[in-house]
Amino acid sequence: MEEIFGPHGLIARAHPEYEYRPGQIQMAEAVLRAFTEKRHLIVEAGTGTGKTLAYLVPAIAAALARGGRTIISTGTKNLQEQLMEKDVPFLQQVLPKKFTAAYMKGRGNYACLQKIKRAETMPILDGLDEMDYFDEVRHWARDSQSGDRAELTELPEYPSFWRHIDARSETCVGQKCPDYDACFITRMRQRATDADIVIVNHHLFFADLALRGGQYGQVLPDYSAVVFDEAHLIEDVAAEYFGAQVSSYQLEDLVRDLAMLPITSVDANRELTKIAGRLTRFADNFWMGFRNGRGEEGRFPIMPGTFARKRTDGEIEATPLGDAYLGLDGALDRMETTLDALPEQPVEIESLVRRVRQLRFDLQFIVAGDDKHFVYWMERRGRGLFLRASPIDVSGLLQDKLFEKVETVVMTSATLASAGNFSFIRERLGLTEETDDLIAPSSYDYENQAVLYLPPRMPDPRAQEWPQAAADEVIKLLRASEGRAFVLSTSFAGMKALYDRVAPEIDYPCFLQGTAAKAGLLEKFRETPNAVLFATASFWQGVDVRGEQLSCVIVDKLPFAVPSDPVVAARQRYIDDQGGSSFYEYSVPQAIIALKQGLGRLIRSATDRGVLAVLDPRLRTKAYGRMFLESLPPCRVTSDIREVGRVFDKDTAFAG
Repeated sequence: MEEIFGPHGLIARAHPEYEYRPGQIQMAEAVLRAFTEKRHLIVEAGTGTGKTLAYLVPAIAAALARGGRTIISTGTKNLQEQLMEKDVPFLQQVLPKKFTAAYMKGRGNYACLQKIKRAETMPILDGLDEMDYFDEVRHWARDSQSGDRAELTELPEYPSFWRHIDARSETCVGQKCPDYDACFITRMRQRATDADIVIVNHHLFFADLALRGGQYGQVLPDYSAVVFDEAHLIEDVAAEYFGAQVSSYQLEDLVRDLAMLPITSVDANRELTKIAGRLTRFADNFWMGFRNGRGEEGRFPIMPGTFARKRTDGEIEATPLGDAYLGLDGALDRMETTLDALPEQPVEIESLVRRVRQLRFDLQFIVAGDDKHFVYWMERRGRGLFLRASPIDVSGLLQDKLFEKVETVVMTSATLASAGNFSFIRERLGLTEETDDLIAPSSYDYENQAVLYLPPRMPDPRAQEWPQAAADEVIKLLRASEGRAFVLSTSFAGMKALYDRVAPEIDYPCFLQGTAAKAGLLEKFRETPNAVLFATASFWQGVDVRGEQLSCVIVDKLPFAVPSDPVVAARQRYIDDQGGSSFYEYSVPQAIIALKQGLGRLIRSATDRGVLAVLDPRLRTKAYGRMFLESLPPCRVTSDIREVGRVFDKDTAFAG
């Protein structure tokens, strides 16, 4: 590791901006030891450690030495693309032994050639803008080597027609498809099968882990080791894939795909049309029961008695929503039976029947709602409704399916420790005391590179005066920093409120998350002098902007998980029922890790300097505020906006 990472090592000779980092060598040695001794490892590698290369180099060395395959799983697609487009090509040039690498994303990220051809004659577009976007996608798909939506940086992040042309597995007919050889998924899988290193994201990894050993096989090629970057996200992602989900989109897609079956029999088509109409009516009736109230977006618990209740005489009777479910399940049953009995059996029918059976199973599991180890909830997002069942505690599942089956699991992040130890992450993920751990020191001098600004007077974040007071502070900070800032909010509503109040009051270019693809938005920020980006959690991690272009990071509130969120509430209740304190054992450590992530965007090299600003007064007014402050990098703290101005005064030497 010294020969590679040392002051005169391979990387230093190849990279003109390379900085020698003792913490990077410590981490690389620990990772290599974990691979060699087939052990698990937790590493907190703060910003400035150089953790990406510190795990990539040992992972490559180990994969080549043993002839196995190593999976690198990242928390975001942004980081996944950075690894594949920047770090891996660099190491392929520098390291003496040659290795191959490939990346895989979830199928929803890739275009389906068959669906694009079919969509040319289907009414899937809304308005002239969508027609232009679709025409651009159609031409792009002819020339693209990957079919990855991330290449379409000028398109909106989620064009509404994309789900009609993506390569999701439930609509795929596999090797029977006429475009199978040219298919982007086929090509992606072949590249991964041939690679020493396969780079995925956590969503794809846990989707695969949940499938392994089941009737649907696996997604990823076999592997003997895995490295999780941004490992603090593992619990939430794993809970999503070890549960069950049904959405209104799934039912809409079933009806649409039913109508598109290539059936030549007039009688069969007439019967299928009747079934489609019946399914649509029952589905509309079912989902209508979840649209009561104000219909705002968010996550809400499915309360006991939603589908059935016990009468005073002890009998169980269905509620109106339970009756709607029975009608919907009956319509799905009729669809399945009719499709099975059709004399014509085109390849699309097998896929459709499989989808109906899985949907009925998941829906029944959620409606029954009788497993105390799961939390049952619904989510409204856009015009979609999602019903979910998630395990409350994933530690046992991870122990059985991951840690006991894979030789080496390395978990790393800039933020895994809370109050200087790994007790929180060990408990949440089910890691034993035998798991090795390391806090790798950062090479950055935070005391001389950063100032933490805490406003002298701020109302409580729940007060009516908060939005305007927060906007006023942001305006002052942006004028002092001359833009060049991330304004990070804990919610989309908070982000939009700050943007609406602040953007008209400053003379700097402002970008808003959601108005373009994340990769394209980040590129615009990097290229635009004095830019300001208003964003939420997805820009709190895996984002790297070096130099003066990002000189100020403003966080509006302490990022506590929303207590009304059904999954958070279930976890807290579970801890309290076991005799623990959910606030100090779950809420505070989780929020500390999230805040460290947000502030970690600022100092990205030894020459960077800037201001970290947290507008939340609870850092000072609450007893737990000290736990947050002690967990942050050691930098100078001020409440004087003039001190902030001095940081950016080029004529003033900035020293702690």
